[in-house]
Amino acid sequence: MVKYLIKRLARSILTLFIIITIVFVLLRLMPIEGYFQNYEKLTKEQIQAGIVNMGLDKPIIVQLKNFFVSLLHGDLGVSRIYRANVPITKILATKVPISLKLGGSSLVLSLLVGIPLGTIMARSKGKFWDKFGTGFIVFIQAVPAAVYYLFIQVFGHDIFGVSMLFDKNNISTWILPIISMSLGNIAYYSMWLRRYMVDESNKDYVKLAVAKGVSSKDIMMKHIFRNAFVPMIQYIPSSFLNTIIGSIYVESLYSVPGMGGLLVDVVKRQDNTMVQAIVILFATVGILGLILGDLLMTIVDPRISFNKKGGAR
Repeated sequence: MVKYLIKRLARSILTLFIIITIVFVLLRLMPIEGYFQNYEKLTKEQIQAGIVNMGLDKPIIVQLKNFFVSLLHGDLGVSRIYRANVPITKILATKVPISLKLGGSSLVLSLLVGIPLGTIMARSKGKFWDKFGTGFIVFIQAVPAAVYYLFIQVFGHDIFGVSMLFDKNNISTWILPIISMSLGNIAYYSMWLRRYMVDESNKDYVKLAVAKGVSSKDIMMKHIFRNAFVPMIQYIPSSFLNTIIGSIYVESLYSVPGMGGLLVDVVKRQDNTMVQAIVILFATVGILGLILGDLLMTIVDPRISFNKKGGAR
């Protein structure tokens, strides 16, 4: 396990290095306006002085080296346009907690609804709940998310009187964003859990348990569900971390001052240093989620060994 973990960390660091390098170089190819506030009002002398001050006049390889040195010290740079000359880490410190609370709440709701729904669908294969769940999954996957997000917002406001705008001090305004953010994961968990449970129910050990007279409830919960849940467990950390960093559309729709809305805002304003920092954060979270998923699988099922040939994903 330790040997595997070291290899995964090394590959992850290399992947992250490549992603950061690509993002850094691409943003350096963008128009210089993304590094100045009120660019059109500045004189040529002021622009040149700013370029020198930010080190943009140096060769790209030197700029990249300096950026990695700063990154290793926890310095993501400063915002140039969104909040001029304010450290990016300070800006993120006010945004991440909000996305953390929203994302964590939506993931809990997804697990509380998605897992029981998938289990019921598998137990009632071909019956009402299976058809109901299948219809829900098809709807979520077939209809653009923006459509049902808008319906949830409009009907939540018209029928239940819930505010369309988010207020961190008013808990009722958290309900609609959390529901909206959880729907995709509910469909995902229920779909795959049903599939894994149906596959498990056709295996020989289940047929043997039936022949021995073990109750269908015990077979379903103690054997089928337990074994079917193992391959799903690896996706929970990834979905959790990705949900934490925010749903871009949902946060923008409800004016949530979190990570998703922040990304949209800085892209609109062409704040290159902010875009760079957020993309790096998102990439780091995604890679970390994959590693945690593999580790969680080995904890849930000790039979899994990544040290054997074919063990690693």
